[in-house]
Amino acid sequence: MHTINVLTFGSRNFNTSLEELKDYLNFKLTFADKEINKETLNNHDVLILHQDGLLGDSLEKLLKDSKKIKILVSNKSDKKKDQFNEIISLPLKISDLNQIVENAITKKNFSKNSSILIKQYKLDKNEKKLIKNKNYILLTEKEIQLLELFLDNKKPISKNIILKEVWKYSTSADTHTVETHIYRLRKKIKSKFLDENFILNNKDGYLL
Repeated sequence: MHTINVLTFGSRNFNTSLEELKDYLNFKLTFADKEINKETLNNHDVLILHQDGLLGDSLEKLLKDSKKIKILVSNKSDKKKDQFNEIISLPLKISDLNQIVENAITKKNFSKNSSILIKQYKLDKNEKKLIKNKNYILLTEKEIQLLELFLDNKKPISKNIILKEVWKYSTSADTHTVETHIYRLRKKIKSKFLDENFILNNKDGYLL
């Protein structure tokens, strides 16, 4: 797991307590002690807000609109909680804080992998399935990488670029590798879903 970057907004006492415990945290902690903008929020994986954090209207809107993991530290039952991914009750053990942050990251990554929409299909990377309604086909790792590459690019992708991105081959390598894998994937999709237009191609390459 990469280093988890956490930005915290809170009372001075809360920040001081976390500062004293930084050596025991399993994540990199930054305190929001200056003006915060959208870019700053995007540079962090998790945003922790203490119940006593004083937020201006602009910052509160930034937090509400942010897609980052948001955790509220609170001992007030009447605090609005619908915009937070997790709620931490006070008092709090440092081991519990570590676990909550790590679990929130794991849950988000799992959810992201579990539901990628491609046309009328759902790509489940965890189970390696392409699903439509109640039917599905099993995918190989290379087939998943192919679909992700197509999904990330709206324009046709040449066989040479596919070789470089998926197989890490030189562009001078045999392009039949690409053609063979796409042929097999098309065949699986046609056999199960009767779809002959899932992967398209033209003179510039392949696309969805």
